[in-house]
Amino acid sequence: MKKTILFLSAAAMMLVLASCGKKPQPPVAEKIPYVVEINSNERVDNYFWMRLSDEQKNAETPDSHTIKVLTYLNAENDYADVVMKHTEAFQTLLFEEIKGRIKEDDETVPYLDNGYWYHSKYFEGKEYPVMYRKKDGAETPEVMLDVNLLAEGHDFTSVGGGAVSPDNNLLAYGVDHVSRRQYTIFVKDLNSGQLFPDEITNTSSQGVWAADSKTLFYVKKDPETLREATIMKHVLGTPVSEDKVVFDETDETFSVYLGKTKSKKYITITSSQTLTTEVRLIDAAKPEGEPVIFEPRTFDRLYSVEHLNGQFYILTNADGAKNFKLMKCADNKIGIANWTEVIPHRADVLLEGFEIFDNYLVTDERIKGLTNLRVISLADGSEHFLDFGEETYTAGISVNFNAATTLLRYSYSSLTTPNSVFDYDMSVKTKVLLKQDSVLGGFDTNNYESKRLWATAGDGTLVPVSLVYRKGFVQDGTAPMLLYSYGSYGSSTNPSFRSSVISLLDRGFVYALAHIRGGSEMGRQWYEDGKLLKKINTFTDFNDCARFLINEKYTSSEYLYAMGGSAGGLLMGAIVNMEPQLYNGVIAAVPFVDVVSTMLDATIPLTTFEWDEWGDPRKQEYYDYMLSYSPYDQVKEQEYPNMLVTTGYWDSQVQYWEPAKWVAKLRDMRTDDNILVMDVNMTAGHGGASGRFERLKTVALEYAFILDLEGIKE
Repeated sequence: MKKTILFLSAAAMMLVLASCGKKPQPPVAEKIPYVVEINSNERVDNYFWMRLSDEQKNAETPDSHTIKVLTYLNAENDYADVVMKHTEAFQTLLFEEIKGRIKEDDETVPYLDNGYWYHSKYFEGKEYPVMYRKKDGAETPEVMLDVNLLAEGHDFTSVGGGAVSPDNNLLAYGVDHVSRRQYTIFVKDLNSGQLFPDEITNTSSQGVWAADSKTLFYVKKDPETLREATIMKHVLGTPVSEDKVVFDETDETFSVYLGKTKSKKYITITSSQTLTTEVRLIDAAKPEGEPVIFEPRTFDRLYSVEHLNGQFYILTNADGAKNFKLMKCADNKIGIANWTEVIPHRADVLLEGFEIFDNYLVTDERIKGLTNLRVISLADGSEHFLDFGEETYTAGISVNFNAATTLLRYSYSSLTTPNSVFDYDMSVKTKVLLKQDSVLGGFDTNNYESKRLWATAGDGTLVPVSLVYRKGFVQDGTAPMLLYSYGSYGSSTNPSFRSSVISLLDRGFVYALAHIRGGSEMGRQWYEDGKLLKKINTFTDFNDCARFLINEKYTSSEYLYAMGGSAGGLLMGAIVNMEPQLYNGVIAAVPFVDVVSTMLDATIPLTTFEWDEWGDPRKQEYYDYMLSYSPYDQVKEQEYPNMLVTTGYWDSQVQYWEPAKWVAKLRDMRTDDNILVMDVNMTAGHGGASGRFERLKTVALEYAFILDLEGIKE
């Protein structure tokens, strides 16, 4: 567990003494009432004082309030260290075990783009990848970027972007050493290996080159809210201070991102929020030109565009196509009146994406909760689906830059099948496995079994559940289970392979995924039935899935553990407030638990363009509804399960003070004597540690927490 050593509390010293024989006592957070008032409603927040501004966090000399907050956070880390100290050797064993399944000297499958083959490679003992490319036909690859070198001397390193110029001479990439997702873009000469003096700060990391290979479009962030707000244009060799604004998204509920069409003819600027999108086009050969609106934004209309061979293809929910449909139009007639239908809307199929080739169209479709790939011949309209041969799985379109090929590259995995990359020849219907992730340590897929079940929610809705266990499992209610879900933003919880889970399965655990409303597993309506004024369905679905698994004797409440992160951490907070007796333990990772306060504060990153997901609490109806489930506000005087809460001090998505306040309130109000610990990573943000092995230490802590509760010590 990481901590800031500069501030040592008296509580930390007391904990060292307590560990010598007496039960350690958790830190007690001071209560300083702070009144939050809106719409004539008042809420008292006793722990509002835990909040620090970015200026306070970044100050070279911390003020007294910053010292007070850091002292408290360190006391929480000290307490967690003492409570979990007896598992330290087990955590180390689990870490080495999980790490030992990873092939350290590994590399990705190369893909061809603009005359070069690109791949990344990991080396034994290294935390970060090295990015390579090789000219088509050449023998020896060249190093583009060694992230290990960039990470030297830094506790955290994230590299994003990675845009190669059309002339293949330049690489634009973004680096974040703080974990606030504020990247500085650098430009590297791939021939000389030298960096240009041009450094662009406070960006999303994403850059797109114009056809001239000297004009770079990028996304500037709002310095306070971190909203991706402005598209800028930089000409290589000119002062960054002279960069021009290409498009400024003034609606605070929208963010913007860049893209480039498959034809490489157009640069796309997409303004996006939960319910509405708007795309602008820039001719890549005319970077000085003004962006042209593809189709003006209309409330509750989503669309995205692709371009190839003189045609635009549009994935959209226009005209009531809730599960989306595919349209097309000529590139000189882009208005919606010119769109013609390629694939119609279907009530029982969610059209999630597509890939266009010269002679084929491939669609990514979700049917009854599972992903399917459909291949359509543009010559004669014939079509077929790929057969994956498993009951529950995940498949998706991979990297396919070459439009002239008959090969579709796709990815596949399941709860028992490691991540795999295939090339599928669409003309002769044959596939070649290019790579399946190596899982070391004696893993054999034949030792495990997966199932897909259907739980009945309280309102009669059937909710899919995926689970996996080691063969020999006895369905008598005595097996421990970890039940995971997310359930927000329409993001589906896919049944894909995780090698770390083997450490649970081999110790008798069942691992299960609840595909609850709020995701998109069963279509767009599934999402809409788990958001805004129907958000409660997400939480009751999860509890109903838990009850179903208990009734079916896959586990029992004595052995059931729940886990979720971010919005899934909100899920964890809600379910334990509602039905704590269902679970023996809960892991809430970077949990979004102070919903009302965050949605009331437009200065906090991500707030404004999430009102269409959670509701705008400035409106009484949404305020009342959000308050009814907000985990922080609904903490009760009742017994709670054993709980492990994790957070990152630099988290820009769910600020650290949300879980810190929640834990403090739980300590004050709960009536049980169960374990409640919080692990604060003082050098990381929302995604945790940046290194591929370093992040496994958190997984080892999580697993040790629930295994120890089961009495499993090795």
